[in-house]
Amino acid sequence: MALGCICLTFDLTGHGRTQDEQQNVTRETNLQDLLAAYDALVALPSIDREAVAVVGSSYGGYLASILTELRPVRWLGLRVPALYLDDGWNTPKRALHVEHDLVAYRKRIVASSDNRALRAAARFGGDVLLVESEHDEIVPHPAIASYLQAFLNAHSLTYRIIAGADHGLSDDASQRAYTSLLVNWLTEMVAGQRAGDQGAAPD
Repeated sequence: MALGCICLTFDLTGHGRTQDEQQNVTRETNLQDLLAAYDALVALPSIDREAVAVVGSSYGGYLASILTELRPVRWLGLRVPALYLDDGWNTPKRALHVEHDLVAYRKRIVASSDNRALRAAARFGGDVLLVESEHDEIVPHPAIASYLQAFLNAHSLTYRIIAGADHGLSDDASQRAYTSLLVNWLTEMVAGQRAGDQGAAPD
């Protein structure tokens, strides 16, 4: 991107080319996918390990929050991050929608102490972008509010609602609005970090 950043995008197991594994994939498998992607990125010689941003949407946002406990992350961008009960971590993800009442779970405020992703959020000390869709029926406002109240230790928290948007950003205007939010936030974060580095006193 124009900021001079190196970006990596990838498909979790059960998505993209491995869609046929969707019925059996677990959260543990997908978390390991995320860790492998992170490790592959930071292994590149030109990567600044102190300036890693992770961006995830929905289930990917949920896993990204958990990742912050396991790997250093400076900037965390979450769009409509989902919530899942901690029980059944190694149960196929698809089965969780049958075994757990996720609709009801996401419609109430969940304490950070009661959820793995929220516990990670409560410990995160970097900068956060949290984006909600106004008409999201899959990750409704109480789920977003649970993340909002969890990020008490964040260095900064930017919260935005995309007006008229649904969960999947199915219209072009919503997609453009999210892209603009994300790019502007990352630009501000990266530019601020670089300005701070330039102004730092020499050792």
